[in-house]
Amino acid sequence: MSELATRCAPAGSSLQFESVGGVDAARRVAAGEAFDLVVLAADAMDKLLAAGHLLPGTLRPLVDSPMAIASREGPARPDVGSAAALREAVLQAPSIGYSTGPSGVALMALFERWGVMAALRDRLVQARPGVPVASLIAGGEVSLGFQQRSELLGVAGVQVLGDMPSGLEIVTTFSGAVAARSTHVDLARQVLVQLASEQAAAVAERVGMRGRGCV
Repeated sequence: MSELATRCAPAGSSLQFESVGGVDAARRVAAGEAFDLVVLAADAMDKLLAAGHLLPGTLRPLVDSPMAIASREGPARPDVGSAAALREAVLQAPSIGYSTGPSGVALMALFERWGVMAALRDRLVQARPGVPVASLIAGGEVSLGFQQRSELLGVAGVQVLGDMPSGLEIVTTFSGAVAARSTHVDLARQVLVQLASEQAAAVAERVGMRGRGCV
């Protein structure tokens, strides 16, 4: 899921969504840029709320986004179906792409627990903020990539190998809240309710996420 910052227009007019990288979105909100609604990874939202950039009482989880593993489309399809198979695939990969944000941090922590960071360090490629790992895979910059499933599906030249195997799941929760500087608070609240609805959850499922639905 790409992180969103949104501006809500008055009733009867259009709703403008701006999709940017999470690091950039959090920086812009923290810098005081005016938005009506903010959707980001839960840890970033918690920090923005604590710093007074979100309206208290409006923060709610919207979707859970599981990490998946992908490689460049072709006959080679590494086995990632178990912890042991994934560890071997990682050790054999010439280059490994991962994202900024909580999912990337969790993946590095897994590699540390496996004791393979020293072997992998020169092969790790962190995507620049706002750049999807899928583009690194499709462009041949990395041979194996890790990011939210929703960011990997449907990208030309990329084959999704599967989610993280059982016991190693990495899931990022995305939350939404009304921005403290919103000038359309009531409308932003209405949009947030819609984003947390069963209908929105069904859409989330179709694009590789798990909607919370009416939480």
